[in-house]
Amino acid sequence: QVQLVESGGGLVQPGGSLRLSCAASGSIFSIYAMGWYLQAPGNGRELVAAITSGGTTNYADSVKGRFTISRDNAKNTVYLQMNSLKPEDTAVYYCNARWDQFEYWGQGTLVTVSE
Repeated sequence: QVQLVESGGGLVQPGGSLRLSCAASGSIFSIYAMGWYLQAPGNGRELVAAITSGGTTNYADSVKGRFTISRDNAKNTVYLQMNSLKPEDTAVYYCNARWDQFEYWGQGTLVTVSE
């Protein structure tokens, strides 16, 4: 069992930056592949960025060059650094942990990009 708690969301102006954090507890964090997903109103969850247990990353085309995912296994935490934010990045962002047949989600943190 893994518990995930996101933080760092909020209101930011276009062009601004935010860093999301996802703290994990309850299991061996380092073995899990971690991801960030977003869900805009009326839409399903979409992958934003992911990082494997070995540190390999992949990104949605819409965020390449703007967002960076990283993990600190010593702190059981995964981060999403978001730069050059756009209004279309507005969504609830969810942290995801996956290993074997097990998958866990956080409760989400709201990011609003607006003037």
